[in-house]
Amino acid sequence: MRLKDKTALVTGAASGIGKATAERFAEEGAIIVCADKNGDGAAATAKGINDSGGKAFAEMLDVTKSAQVQDVIAKAIEHTGGLDILVNNAGITIVGSVEQLTEEQWDTEMDINLKSIYLMSNAIWGHMKGRKGGVILNTASIAARTGIAQDAAYCASKAGVLMLTKCMAKDGAGDRIRVNCVCPGFIDTPMIQGYFDDQDDPAAAREFATGLHPLGRLGLPRDIANGFLFLASDDAEWVTGEALTVDGGLMAALP
Repeated sequence: MRLKDKTALVTGAASGIGKATAERFAEEGAIIVCADKNGDGAAATAKGINDSGGKAFAEMLDVTKSAQVQDVIAKAIEHTGGLDILVNNAGITIVGSVEQLTEEQWDTEMDINLKSIYLMSNAIWGHMKGRKGGVILNTASIAARTGIAQDAAYCASKAGVLMLTKCMAKDGAGDRIRVNCVCPGFIDTPMIQGYFDDQDDPAAAREFATGLHPLGRLGLPRDIANGFLFLASDDAEWVTGEALTVDGGLMAALP
């Protein structure tokens, strides 16, 4: 087992990539803290892991609230005896151009997708430093690397995630805190379905997005979970500051 005797906290663990990552890490022996604003969803993910023979706890968490972040990190450390891995996965997308987005929508996107990574990492940094190492993993996106029409705030926030990952990797290297991110393509999750639903023709939007990927399908949450698993494991002990693209060949097909 690649994560035997490791502990991990995963945000956005109620569904999609977060749920799949929590489950995948548990399969590889990690103790999981499933955190999500959807407390019932986080509890369901934890229950599924426990019912399958793993070990997991659930915490309701709004990743934009500093006090909640501090409290959940403290509880997670108490539950597990110490955290080895943090997966900053919570995120949303709000469709719109700069002209269309309200200031509130812009701030909400930035708070959930980018500021939350600062809050979570800030809260756990001293703990990992005291343990002489740890792993922080962030969900970025291909949108960090290329612009997408009608998705200005999302693209900007994910570009910020990529650069923050690189900065934290340099800051943490001396304390053996490795920091990496994964850049998914279009992943078949409730969030991406919401994005399609916001388009004029959701079915056509899904078909178009699928066709962008040379491997012929949308990604599955487990595809991204497997990328996170590699970066969390000792197989990646000499990898930090990396943005691992897992996109079915989408970026390779761009001009």
